[in-house]
Parts: sequence; C-alpha cells; structure tokens
Amino acid sequence: MRRRLRTIHSPEHVAIALVPAGLGSRYVAFLLDLSLIVGACALITRLASFIPTVGTALQFTLCFALFWSYPVLFEVFGRGQTPGKRLLHLRVVDGRGLPIKVEQSLVRNVVRLLDMTPLGGVGMVSTLVDAHHRRLGDLAADTLVVDEKQPEAIDSEASGGRRHNSLRTPRIRRLVEHRLGLEERELLLALCVRAPDLEERARYDLFESVGKHYRERLDIDDVHLGGEAVVRGLVALCYGDPASGSR
Repeated sequence: MRRRLRTIHSPEHVAIALVPAGLGSRYVAFLLDLSLIVGACALITRLASFIPTVGTALQFTLCFALFWSYPVLFEVFGRGQTPGKRLLHLRVVDGRGLPIKVEQSLVRNVVRLLDMTPLGGVGMVSTLVDAHHRRLGDLAADTLVVDEKQPEAIDSEASGGRRHNSLRTPRIRRLVEHRLGLEERELLLALCVRAPDLEERARYDLFESVGKHYRERLDIDDVHLGGEAVVRGLVALCYGDPASGSR
C-alpha cells in the first residue's frame, strides 16, 4: 500500500504533512529493539545465576520491568525514538505531530499485546488497512510513527511566512541549512503552533525575543520584519514551500 501523507493543522492553520513510516523500516526497528532487550535479559540471567536464592525471581522481575519500560522510557525521554527507531530515522509523535506523552506511550505499548496476537497478525492487518500504517496501539493512543528521512511539508502562507520575503535569499537559506539543527527547527515550529494559547503581551514579548536572537545569529537585516514574522518566515524556510516545490 502506498504511504499517504497525514496532513494536520495547528490552531493557527499551520499545515503540516507527516510522512508515515513504512512497514519494512518499522519491522526492522522493532527487531533491533527486541534484540537489545533480549541481550539485556540474557545478561540479567547470567548475573542472576550468581544469586541462587533469589536468582529466578529477580531475573523474572527485572526482565519483565525491562520489557515494559524500555519502549516507554525511550519514547517519552528519547523524544519519540527508541535506539532501533533512531537508527532507522523513525519517530513516534502524537496525532497533532507534537511529542508523545507518557500516557500515550503506555497505551500504545500495552495494546501491543493485542497487536502481537496471533503472531503479530492483528497488528499487521491494522497497519495494512489503515491509510497511515497505524497499528491498534497507535489508533488507541492517537499516535503515529513518522519517517524523518523525508522532511515535513509546511504551507508557508498558512504559517504566516510571506511567500516572497527577504528571508528567501540564497544567503539566508544557506545559513538556515547549516546553522539550525533539528531541535531548533522543531522549537520554532512548536512556538508557532502554540502561539494562540499565549496572552497577547506575552506572545509579543516571546516572539520578539526569539526573533531578535535569530536576527543576530543569521544576520537578518530586514528592519520591516517583526519578531513573529522572522520566526514564521524561518519555519517556512525550514520545512519547505510545497507551492514552489522546495522541501
């Protein structure tokens, strides 16, 4: 089945196209993580053998805790990436494209038991039927596994970035490409997404502060761009302009 982009809209109408991860890459990531868990359990078993009186009980407890805590800890504190997903450039996000929450990670991983029966059949059928390749755990938790090798697409007009502004120059594009890492890009996007929730004065001060920082860092000399225009313009540059074909 061809992967279908999932387009979401922020409260201020920022259009974001998320690229669902393919079944092959998800399966490989799962096997890598499972190998790490099995290896860790083997080490626990070996160490527990030196404690005959409580070895078996300790082994079972630790392996059980590892099996359930491994994906949740990495998805929540690893920004949606277990080691296997990181190697395959995959990430778990919530239905709005924001970082996954603890409760969402718990739900999607508890439901994994159902996905794995019989022999993974239920989860496989779900990913094949769903347009965004979500297994039952993802549907229950409102999460999505996305492929980060293909950048998100942003509608620059909807995000507030002017299509033909002074930021769209070869010099600024090069500086953005080389100086802004993934975390900074996501931070700028999150700021735009959450702006409507801010009190007007706080919103203005925050955007002006962030805009000033990036004016200096990227040597932006257009005095007509306010702080919020700078931030939105950078978001449009970072995530591409579908209308122009740039990504």
